[in-house]
Amino acid sequence: MSTFADLRPLERAREQRAWYFYDWANSAFATTVLGALFAPYLIAVAEDAVGEHGRLHLLGLAIAPGALPSYTITVSTLLGAVLYPLVGAVADRSARKPGMLAGYAWLGSGSAALLFFLTRDTVWLGVVAFLVANLSFGASIVINDAILPLISEEHERDRASSTGWAYGYAGGGLLLAINFAMVKFHDGIGLTESMAVRLSLLSAAAWWAAFTLIPWRGIRRHAPVDVERVEGGVLHRSFGQLAHTLRDLRNYPVAVTFLVAYLFFNDGIQTVVASASTFGVEELGFATGDVLLAYLVVQFVAVGGAIGFGRLAARVGAKRTVLTGIGGWIVIVTVALVVPDRNFPAFLALAAAIGIVLGGTQALARSYFTLLIPRGKEAEYFSFYHAMDRGTSWLGTLTFGLVYQLTGSYRPAIFALIVFFVVGGALLARVDTARGMRDAGTV
Repeated sequence: MSTFADLRPLERAREQRAWYFYDWANSAFATTVLGALFAPYLIAVAEDAVGEHGRLHLLGLAIAPGALPSYTITVSTLLGAVLYPLVGAVADRSARKPGMLAGYAWLGSGSAALLFFLTRDTVWLGVVAFLVANLSFGASIVINDAILPLISEEHERDRASSTGWAYGYAGGGLLLAINFAMVKFHDGIGLTESMAVRLSLLSAAAWWAAFTLIPWRGIRRHAPVDVERVEGGVLHRSFGQLAHTLRDLRNYPVAVTFLVAYLFFNDGIQTVVASASTFGVEELGFATGDVLLAYLVVQFVAVGGAIGFGRLAARVGAKRTVLTGIGGWIVIVTVALVVPDRNFPAFLALAAAIGIVLGGTQALARSYFTLLIPRGKEAEYFSFYHAMDRGTSWLGTLTFGLVYQLTGSYRPAIFALIVFFVVGGALLARVDTARGMRDAGTV
């Protein structure tokens, strides 16, 4: 009788390597555009258009230029809250997840490329282009994270998720290093600072589009399993599955508790990340090039942070490790309240602290959630997860924008985010992992 070796672990490893490269690809947008350059550049061109103390007017609202990026992200998230559950419902009924992933990535990167044309005369074009890019970014992440449980066993997920985040920080950091040099030394290469920033935004779009080819080609199609039987066309069936899942959520109270906890602590994380460059330039008085250097510190420290948190989770569990990270975030926003102006070493130390907790907290939250969701509904549950996810936070950015508009200072605005970490941590502490796994059938 002949025997055959089990090749499934090798196939999973091959797909996981391809999957890591989507984090490498999309982190160009997350770092260069969303994290480092878009917000301060949008503020600069908006102030150039209306004056430092002027207001932009839209639908009868007067908007301070300094609050425009926060409000833009808020609108993006409100739209995403409607879009992402439908994206997830469609994805759960399809084996074409790699194609959907690439489609959203290329729509997002094409929209991000339009930011090259953002000037004082095209402020609203830039806002709309960013809205489409950020929505597409979030939709692609819904699909990407839903692929994780399809290409990994439960015992592999903390490692695979952490490795993916490490790839992301390495790839995003590499491009950011190039863009840092271009912005910092723009005079030496014959560019204005504005043109250097615009070329950096364009480079992020190109990077995102190009490296998406690797997961698109390297991840195979996985047939959907255990989907709810609903009659009609794809949209009708997808809305039907979404309605069923909303009704069925009451059967997974632990997953719901985690989602609410994630809403709070991740909104805090994403708002700190999205607002850090604004804080550095507008509040602490650093040049754009200096802030880019701080972002480089975040990116490369976060590679080690993600891997280190993954190893810690192997010893003490993902939940305890995430709670440790949340404690770190509480310290960070408290220190930001009192960090001295124009003290670059202090700012770099704060950036390093963010890097340590950033990757590990998010990577392990992703892998931990896979334990609490039923098979066949990964994309749909991750769509709810990402309605609250990175770069699409809305409670945090709205709070940050409102506190800045009321106080005229970014210090109380960033410190106000401590509420999100305290509430999120308290709710996460109440999550019963063993019960959640029993309810979802993943144990």
